[in-house]
Amino acid sequence: MRSAGSGRGSDTPAADVLIVGYGPIGQVLSILLATRGWRVLAVERWEDPYTLPRATSFDGETARTLASLGVAGSYPEIGLPADAYDWRNAEGRSLLRVELAERGAHGWPETTTMHQPALEAVLCARAERLPNLRVLRGYAATDLVDSGTGVELTATDTAGSGLRCGASWVVGCDGANSFVRDHIGVRRTNLGFSFDWLLCDVVLHEPRVFSPLNVQYCDPARPTTAVGSGPGRRRWEFMRLPGESVAELNRAETAWRLLERFDVTPENATLHRHTVYSFQAAWADEWRRGRVLLAGDAAHLMPPFTGQGMCAGIRDVLNLSWKLDLVLRGAAGEGLLDTYPHERIGHVREAIDTAVRLGRVLCVTDAATAASRDASLLAGGAGTGRGGQHGAAGPPLRTGLLYTGIGTAPVPPAGEVMPQGRVRHEGVTGLFDEVVGTGPVLLGSADPAVALEGSELSFLTGLGTRVVHLVAEGAGAAPGAVIDVDEVYLPLLKAARARFLLVRPDHHIYGAARTSRELTALVGQFRSGLSK
Repeated sequence: MRSAGSGRGSDTPAADVLIVGYGPIGQVLSILLATRGWRVLAVERWEDPYTLPRATSFDGETARTLASLGVAGSYPEIGLPADAYDWRNAEGRSLLRVELAERGAHGWPETTTMHQPALEAVLCARAERLPNLRVLRGYAATDLVDSGTGVELTATDTAGSGLRCGASWVVGCDGANSFVRDHIGVRRTNLGFSFDWLLCDVVLHEPRVFSPLNVQYCDPARPTTAVGSGPGRRRWEFMRLPGESVAELNRAETAWRLLERFDVTPENATLHRHTVYSFQAAWADEWRRGRVLLAGDAAHLMPPFTGQGMCAGIRDVLNLSWKLDLVLRGAAGEGLLDTYPHERIGHVREAIDTAVRLGRVLCVTDAATAASRDASLLAGGAGTGRGGQHGAAGPPLRTGLLYTGIGTAPVPPAGEVMPQGRVRHEGVTGLFDEVVGTGPVLLGSADPAVALEGSELSFLTGLGTRVVHLVAEGAGAAPGAVIDVDEVYLPLLKAARARFLLVRPDHHIYGAARTSRELTALVGQFRSGLSK
């Protein structure tokens, strides 16, 4: 066993939250909880971090979450912003092209291609600076008992020595073959959409410019993916053709033969690895059972064509972390955790459905079918688009902990994702999260602290809510106000016909209010929602 982080050492380590699996999803959740002051114990079956890349990109929302952990300064060594994502037919004509901004709605590149081991190394280094976070490597989870008031995990090393770990909650971030998910008997829905691909990770000997950085070659002779995977690295993937065996495809000679089309040869590149993998489209039917929760690949698997696998997992733990924090603090009832799967499963199913639809565009090996596909897409004017499928900021929530007013459905803009722009406060200009801070936010074109009743204001500030009075550039003196430098927030308020917005820690808008009276009602409903 190898241990990282100071934590509390004993034969039965105690923690507030125990996390099984210490890939990027487990790392992000561990840091999010530990920075809130909770004792976190992460158990990882492998003694050493995995040195080969898996995911190759993250989106702007994920970049924003990672930046909140304090690792944004390492982005240049982790990855490169992508300029576009192009889907081309066999003749090289663009069937679909998505332009990607270097500074998107969250203040970061819309897509960053990255080297996952470099990201994990940065997260590990960040985690090691947290004294209340302990990582146990080389122990595989072998048993899990939920007593109703706490959980006990048994983990065993390669020599067969066991260790019992107690915690208030357990989160399974242990991947596609999750012990936690299988142990508690959660079933999965599998759409049965799967193909075999030869994955080739390449290290280039000399710098080369690829534009667009990410391309899907919708060629029925051999559907192919080419994407960036961090500085000096690139990934090609080649689909297995009908009648072609896995053994035949998964050979270095085959990889080099297929790479030659892209002027990638043993003389100018190193084949870091080649392997055949099968993607899946599946999700767990339950994400919470008692004091056990699931996140990341333990909860869902999706085809790679939207680059959302790791991003969805990080979105999971961003949603879960602030709810666990409030429950552990006694500021919310345990029922709040039921909103986690309720909100996230809908998001994930939509992302998987989109990835499957795109996969059906690419994974065509019949020439006549491909020709019909090309004609349809070209005639339909799929053309060039901007950003992601849900607009600039990300997919909205349509259910869960959202303001419903006097009805049962969320009142717009409740559920929308709050973008991020630059603001200025007390002479400091920067992104909102850097200048104002993260966590719950109550912002308004009028001063929310003046508009809100004392008891409701005390409730919000007790949760760590940032109370922000926004003014326009050049609007004149307003003591303590925050200037909307990029004109992101005041126009959003105007579009919502509101003076106030309450924003959750995961950047989803809880609800909007036009008047002080409405604001009091909104905060009251939020307070009631936490108490369930």
